[in-house]
Amino acid sequence: MNVRPSPDVKQLLGQSVTIIIDRPFGSRHPEHNFIYPLNYGYLPSHIAADGEALDAYVLGVFEPVETFSGTFIAIVHRKNDVEDKLVLAPAGKRYSAEQISALVEFQERFWDTEILTNNH
Repeated sequence: MNVRPSPDVKQLLGQSVTIIIDRPFGSRHPEHNFIYPLNYGYLPSHIAADGEALDAYVLGVFEPVETFSGTFIAIVHRKNDVEDKLVLAPAGKRYSAEQISALVEFQERFWDTEILTNNH
């Protein structure tokens, strides 16, 4: 697999990608004792600024999955951290920045974030 650094993940917006889910819907975070209300995983072909694969939230899938192929619709930009998070949804499904912010709040409440979309 060709692994590329992703200093500017905006280039991926609107693309279809497949991610690996390592924290499925309903699972417990291994250290922080909260439950994932959505599937959360990573894009193994791209490395984030933290040296790990790019992390991604999956919206609109309400059952645990092992992988997910969908459209990259937004970025959760962490202003006070080195890494951003991708936001994926099933093809054709759209969410506003406000909706995305509410859906990822369970984890992003610990960071100063902004939601970036193709419209932002």
